[in-house]
Formats: sequence, structure tokens, C-alpha cells
Amino acid sequence: MSDVSPAAPAAAALFEFPCAFPLKIMGRADAALAQAVLDVVLRYDAAFDGATMEMRASSGGKYVSLTCTITATSRPQLDALYRELTAHPLVKVVL
Repeated sequence: MSDVSPAAPAAAALFEFPCAFPLKIMGRADAALAQAVLDVVLRYDAAFDGATMEMRASSGGKYVSLTCTITATSRPQLDALYRELTAHPLVKVVL
């Protein structure tokens, strides 16, 4: 019996690598959040231009969302990036 679910190959086939892949990262409004996210993203896409990061505050100003469109080169790259971002203490959600 295989450890890979039947949906895994189908999900991997949804992307044709390399591709532009937008990530939305949400966390508390903290001055260190954008730099922390940038540091992580650059480990997985060294060519990412931090000036292209979009930032939007919530209506109450308590939270902020960051959008980073990276060049995704593989499913393992995306999986590792998601794991590292979601494990960061300043990050609440990654979509």
C-alpha cells in the first residue's frame, strides 16, 4: 500500500513549475512581521524582491496581511515554505 494519497498526484499536477505563486500571510500588526516574513521567503526564493510585498492593515488595525508573490519551483519548496511560515510566532495564518 502506498503512503501517498490518490489526491496527491492530482494536486501536484495543478501547478506547472516554475510559476508565480502568491502567498498571503496574516499576523498581528508588529513592526517585525514584514522583515521576519521577508527573511523566510528569501530562503526559498532568493530572487524575491521585497519591494513587491503588499501590506494591508485590518480595519481595526490589530492585524496585517502581507502578500508575497514568489517564483515557485517545486511542490517541496512550497511545502517547506508554508511549514516555516506557519511555525513562526508572529504569523497567524498562511494562505
